[in-house]
Amino acid sequence: MHKLYIGNLCDTVTAEDLGKTFDEHKIPYSGQFLMKTGYAFVDCPDDQCAMKAIETISGKVELHGKRIEVEHSVPKKQRTRKLQIRNIPPQLRWEVTTGNLLYLTAVVNVTYASRDHARQAIQKLNGYQFENNALHVSYIPDETCDLDGQRGPDNGRRAGYGPRGGPRSGSPTHGAPGKPHPDFPLRLLVPTQYVGAIIGKEGATIRNITKQTQSKIDVHRKENAGAAEKPISIHSTPEGCSAACRMILEIMHQEAKDTKTADEVPLKILAHNNFVGRLIGKEGRNLKKVEQDTDTKITISSLQDLTMYNPERTIMVLGTVEASCKAEEEISKKLREAYENDVAAMNAPEQETVHVYIPAQAVGAIIGKKGQHIKQLSRFAGASIKIAPAESSDSKVRQVIVTGPPEAQFKAQGRIYGKLKEENFFGPKEEVKLETHIKMAASAAGRVIGKGGKTVNELQNLTAAEVVVPREQTPDENDQVIVKINGHFFASQLAQRKIREILTQVKQSQKGNMSPGPQPQGFTEMGGPTQALAQDHQPRRK
Repeated sequence: MHKLYIGNLCDTVTAEDLGKTFDEHKIPYSGQFLMKTGYAFVDCPDDQCAMKAIETISGKVELHGKRIEVEHSVPKKQRTRKLQIRNIPPQLRWEVTTGNLLYLTAVVNVTYASRDHARQAIQKLNGYQFENNALHVSYIPDETCDLDGQRGPDNGRRAGYGPRGGPRSGSPTHGAPGKPHPDFPLRLLVPTQYVGAIIGKEGATIRNITKQTQSKIDVHRKENAGAAEKPISIHSTPEGCSAACRMILEIMHQEAKDTKTADEVPLKILAHNNFVGRLIGKEGRNLKKVEQDTDTKITISSLQDLTMYNPERTIMVLGTVEASCKAEEEISKKLREAYENDVAAMNAPEQETVHVYIPAQAVGAIIGKKGQHIKQLSRFAGASIKIAPAESSDSKVRQVIVTGPPEAQFKAQGRIYGKLKEENFFGPKEEVKLETHIKMAASAAGRVIGKGGKTVNELQNLTAAEVVVPREQTPDENDQVIVKINGHFFASQLAQRKIREILTQVKQSQKGNMSPGPQPQGFTEMGGPTQALAQDHQPRRK
């Protein structure tokens, strides 16, 4: 039996659909089709039937709007040095000698010296444009090769590649090796009358664009039946997206010229409304600059056209092909920046602000000559560090404002404690103890204090730091109050982390529309919940 892999299947394709397709092309098969999500397997009785299926169906037959792919299904243990190269230009005369016979073929089986050479060949040759033909390269079974002792940690497969060697469509690395980039597709809106020309006969044109630009292109023909325009999604690197856009725009201009259906064909780009404001810029400055730099006219569809099901706006670019393509590059750059900034903001650790009080005479040591020390400290910690102005001329302490995520807080505060000790602002046998303040929502103060001062007492017992929530506080303009922490470096850090945990719990309960409820139970040294610790003394309040 020769097992075949059938890929690029729409989710709606059934085993009956595949059986009918094989029967229509008179391709024998054995047993049932093994259906998976997006692909399937089937057995053919011999190699001739398998090759007929590959040559007749792969890339040529469409099921439910997608051209299916057929190739040998190669078990991992046989996926080694043997490759098959197909779709060789028919005008080429490939001479292959077998024994004393010389014959011509458009399919070549190659055995490489090593698995690494075979992987490199698949990487470089699969999809390679050779005299207007895209070569198809895949593994073929190698039953004679023993992989025991040869198999590497990748199980004979290049990272990012499917089990049949070539990159799977939809893979992040498909057609775009090199530095990873976020998948931010370029979305175009094209007149329905030009869709046929963009796809080409039997999909030849769209395949050519895909191969040349190393991109994945989806033409959404089924969407909005009867609509005058259809969306196209291009997935690739920024350069690949722009190259594919240029080719599509050139095809539309040529089609309009040949059919005399339009004097000009605008480039229409679809963009989510969340990003459009940053493209336009304050008072339209960004958009005006793009127009001036590219010699184009750009208009954006009205907000009134948006619906719950259609959050995209249409950016229409009028100009020559060259000018429109330059404008697309600038527009896509702005949209991509907005998208990446939003993703970074979602993934960025939450910023914390801590006020550290140091002796007033130590300010110069923290700042350093011409501000060099505080700049180095800020770079080292990855935090913003500022010295607040003195509250009065005779203030004995100054406030250092540290802003950054928890790791940056630990580094910055640790260096500040260390610098004060190093510069002898504390005696040789004296431990450096500083007061730090954390701001919190006034509504969260009760959770930090706990019923009858229980939580704040546990904090002090666990951390060895003095923790004080001043009783008579007037919330500031942001409805926030402060909690004071006094202690040596590690005691202060532990107390800060525990307080942050409580505040996070408060935020989560508020997001979940839950009432604050009872105060959290005590803490273990690792921060997990435990039974309430014994009260040794009343909470300290001022």
